[in-house]
Amino acid sequence: MPARRTPVKTKTSATKSSTSKSRSTKPSTTRPSTTKPSTTKPSTTKPSTTRPSTTNPPRLLSGGNPQIARGDGDAPVEAYLAAMPGWTQPIGRRLDALVRETVPGVRCAVKWNTPFYGVAGRGWFVAFHCFARYVKVTFFRGARLDPPPPVASKVGDTRYLHIGEGDAIDGAQLRRWIRDASELPGGDGLGPC
Repeated sequence: MPARRTPVKTKTSATKSSTSKSRSTKPSTTRPSTTKPSTTKPSTTKPSTTRPSTTNPPRLLSGGNPQIARGDGDAPVEAYLAAMPGWTQPIGRRLDALVRETVPGVRCAVKWNTPFYGVAGRGWFVAFHCFARYVKVTFFRGARLDPPPPVASKVGDTRYLHIGEGDAIDGAQLRRWIRDASELPGGDGLGPC
């Protein structure tokens, strides 16, 4: 039976255990350190693989609505449109195009994970938001439109239009609502446009 090797004690580091984990039976030939040994161990965690936020796809909230950081201007709205899932994206792009064609110089922003459109000095007049079964178009003064959008709200003058997958979009009616809504004062409590 072969002889069992005995671990060799080393004198080089006070932080190492009293026995060497080496299989060698030769004593260490390193000189004792004159500086205090480091008590920190090298990191054993893997480096982060998180990509910068510009390349990560936005998280989808319940119902499939994209989570987009609040911001003013075209860039956050474009990020929202690009992140809209499946059948909702062509609807969102169509709504965005209708608003921009109908109201030249319209201001836009993303607030509360929703694109808003408004006119300086009047306020925000329309927004839209993704849900699992439809895209909700919100007219903040919709009760003042003639005819008003079909879905009532519990909030003041607000009215909604729900556009589901495969629903026909009446572009002429939407343009009239967008044009008329842009001429009214904006919704209350939405902040400056």
